[in-house]
Amino acid sequence: MLPKQFRLKKRSAFKATYKVKNSSHKGGVTLFAGILKKEDYPTKVGFVVSKKVHKRAVKRNRIKRLMRESYRLLLKDGCLGNSQKYLSLVFVGTDAALGKSFVEIKSNVKTLLERL
Repeated sequence: MLPKQFRLKKRSAFKATYKVKNSSHKGGVTLFAGILKKEDYPTKVGFVVSKKVHKRAVKRNRIKRLMRESYRLLLKDGCLGNSQKYLSLVFVGTDAALGKSFVEIKSNVKTLLERL
């Protein structure tokens, strides 16, 4: 599980991240990046899968778990690249991510983080 200090929770924080319109997409995962940090705060990360992707919560939660675990492992390895310069990140799962395995989701997340 991702440590509490790295979690993005408030609705206003999600909206502020979307408002910046700094995004990229790869293989069913979209990454929205917030504004650049001015001070040394930890980067907060949120994971979202819309109800339009699948009506079953089990399927939506599986995509969120895969994205969260892949980010946690990349954080542990220190392979986050320039993503730590941003105040907040939001990963959005789409319907293309439904049938993907963990390895595919992890490679997509890593590619998105390297693109920043």
